[in-house]
Amino acid sequence: MTPDKVIDIEERIPKLRDRRKKRTNRKFAGLLVILLILLILLVYNQSPYSKIRSISIEGENLFGEEVYLEASGLTEGESMWSFDPEDVQEKLTELDWVKQAEVERNWLTAVELSVEEFSHVGLLEQESGYQLLLANGYAADLPTEGKTGPLLTGFKEKKAKERIAGQLAKLDQEVFPLISQVIQTSPEEKPAAVTLYMNDGNEVHVLMGSLAEKVNYYPEIAAQLPEGEKGIIDAEVGIFFQPYAIPGEEQTEAQQMEGTGTGG
Repeated sequence: MTPDKVIDIEERIPKLRDRRKKRTNRKFAGLLVILLILLILLVYNQSPYSKIRSISIEGENLFGEEVYLEASGLTEGESMWSFDPEDVQEKLTELDWVKQAEVERNWLTAVELSVEEFSHVGLLEQESGYQLLLANGYAADLPTEGKTGPLLTGFKEKKAKERIAGQLAKLDQEVFPLISQVIQTSPEEKPAAVTLYMNDGNEVHVLMGSLAEKVNYYPEIAAQLPEGEKGIIDAEVGIFFQPYAIPGEEQTEAQQMEGTGTGG
């Protein structure tokens, strides 16, 4: 048998000491790095560079910056890391007139709030005055001076406001300014029926559910009417035109109902 190899322990002791020393140095270096990071964080948290120094707001139109600042819950001077941007966004979108919102930390000490408000679709007539009706059906108690859009009359129920607002919001940009007034014709007997008074002197009878679909064709319909003649465009089922009766001129029943059919 071959004799076992003899290991000289004394020769290996220096190597073992070196390895142990290296491991100790690595541990010490790791602890030192951790301590330095903690120290930097401590100094940073105590410095002005960890605080909110400015809050900017973009997209506000209906309400002023102070309303959004209060809703966000943010204040200058608090920590840049004391809030969750998604939580602030949720708070802002809970406002009835806000469609969506974004919150971002910008550089070291700034926070940016960006909001998109629902557009206003008309002036809602109330007993006490007028309110701005927004595209989601929310009626805002805000000054209406300088605001454009049709006058909305007779819309009392929340559902009716939401339906008419949603339809007006779908109108083409070139069609929307053509409407002067929208009236809920008979809320009790026929709640879906509305009458639109156009700026050119015609009126349109239509159901709320199809208002945008049919009224978007109004320029084409108006172009087919006899030149200089005004009347009622009945678009509740098909699309038919009935001219206004001329004062002092009698019309037969057939003449009164005769119209210009422009669609099914």
